[in-house]
Amino acid sequence: MFIKRLNLFFFLITILASLFLIYSWYSNYQFKNSPLNKNILEQINKKHKTLEKLSYIKFNIKRKFPVIVSDKMPSKLFGAATYSKNGEIEIYLNKKHFQESLDYMINDVLPHEYAHALVFLDRDFKDRKDGHTQKWQNICKALEGLRCDRFVNHNDIIIGKTIFFK
Repeated sequence: MFIKRLNLFFFLITILASLFLIYSWYSNYQFKNSPLNKNILEQINKKHKTLEKLSYIKFNIKRKFPVIVSDKMPSKLFGAATYSKNGEIEIYLNKKHFQESLDYMINDVLPHEYAHALVFLDRDFKDRKDGHTQKWQNICKALEGLRCDRFVNHNDIIIGKTIFFK
């Protein structure tokens, strides 16, 4: 009798785990093959407008930079600001990372890349190896970037998703 119950218990656990794996796979598939939902796009646009406003208030810059969400970026990149030879400046955000941490992408990565775009306006390319100069850090902080670090700290993402109870 005990063996039958134990077998039933493990059978049910196996079924539940299989259903969870299928759901997880489907959810990832949907995210990869669909555009970002309206709520996420609205949050990006709201932050973008805030950054435009701050760049005008703090630096008297009215320039608008397109923010492009791309699923073609390498996974190791969270975002990038690009400067072309004809002076075009664009900000790219990696769509793949919005699934991990929406807050991190909006409150850390977007101001980070926006700060690069503002530095590009000065055509300050003296040190091509390091785009994270003191000037850039000051701009990033003025744009209310939460962590104006050089690289992504994955602990920030993990801790940001964790809820601590007192």
